[in-house]
Amino acid sequence: MMQIGGLQKITLIDFPGRLAATVFLTGCNFRCSFCYASELVLSEKIKDQPKISQTELFRFLKEREKLIEGVVLCGGEPTASKDLSSLIKKIKKMGFLVKLDTNGSDPKTLKKLIDEKLVDYVAMDLKAPKEKYNKVIGAKVDVKDIQKSIDILKEGKVDYEFRSTIVPTLHTKEDVLEMARWINGAKRYYLQNFRPEKTIDPKFEKIKPYPQEFLLEIQKLIVPFFEVCQVR
Repeated sequence: MMQIGGLQKITLIDFPGRLAATVFLTGCNFRCSFCYASELVLSEKIKDQPKISQTELFRFLKEREKLIEGVVLCGGEPTASKDLSSLIKKIKKMGFLVKLDTNGSDPKTLKKLIDEKLVDYVAMDLKAPKEKYNKVIGAKVDVKDIQKSIDILKEGKVDYEFRSTIVPTLHTKEDVLEMARWINGAKRYYLQNFRPEKTIDPKFEKIKPYPQEFLLEIQKLIVPFFEVCQVR
């Protein structure tokens, strides 16, 4: 059953070029040790996380119809919610644009949402090079599904970006270069620095992020691969 575990009433940065609200859905099939949304991922924390009903959500959106343009659906992992499509249809019916944040593990749902024109922008997290994927995400995923999602987005039927959170002890410079080569030719790729706060594995709260210069050095090497490549 879909659960809404949070609502950011306004954001200027989560939906590129749009004033939006962000809806946080609970549940995720990954267990990334560096994830800082443990209250949306771990079952023992989800049960204590205050929930927002769909009635409350749509009441809020009704009040903001003329103030915001879009709604961002993130998590957790939104595609883990079986009722995602019906939720989006209700949001779209109100006239809002929809951005989906996803880990790309469910290409079938991703394709369906795109084909039915239910999403206007997709941000997909690329977690690691192929050979390190399961180790980094702390779970088992068929990397072929990740590849399918990459291919679906690169078809360009919806506006999109790829992004990677770069974590010391998990990602080396060569790892990031390998990820960039994997999605070479994509529209946008963003490198994001790791934030050591309320991580799923508490040990990662003590890990110091890479210096910004480290990411900028890599960005200079991979920028020719993409239309847009930046460090966030």
